[in-house]
Amino acid sequence: MSEPPAEPGRSGVAAGPRAADGGIVVIGVGNEFRRDDGVGPQVLANLRTQVADFVRLVRSDGEPARLIEAWTGASLAVVVDAVQGAAATAGLTHRIVVDQAENEAEQVRAVSSHGLGLGAAIGLAQALDLMPHRLVVHAIEAVEFGFGVGLTPAIADAVEAVTAAILLDLAQACA
Repeated sequence: MSEPPAEPGRSGVAAGPRAADGGIVVIGVGNEFRRDDGVGPQVLANLRTQVADFVRLVRSDGEPARLIEAWTGASLAVVVDAVQGAAATAGLTHRIVVDQAENEAEQVRAVSSHGLGLGAAIGLAQALDLMPHRLVVHAIEAVEFGFGVGLTPAIADAVEAVTAAILLDLAQACA
């Protein structure tokens, strides 16, 4: 399955200069036809009209090679994804900043809901020296990954908070 092309952002909060030469990419991981797994694409849809043109918005299925391709050369890569959670914690958000340190990469591997997804991509990118300068992961705990469209209420509420957090990440990168 091929990935949709990167989509440029529009006007908005992150209107300053590019972060440290390599550019900025926001990657929304997920499948909108698997209920809460559609959180990544939904956050991208929210950001589309709120970010500057130089911020690339990329939709991904989480396959490691495609994730690495999307963030290679970026100064800042922001990834948003649903992670397996419990009903009691549905909608809980996590923000993990990954640099070259091993412990942050292990945190991401521990929360990823995709068998060979973000955690594998980070490990491979570190081994191949293809990590972005800075990687920020926004993960939302979810429980409904069955077939169907539409986010559950707790996840839909979390989308707004994560969208705001990503806009703050972008504004700080452009300051």
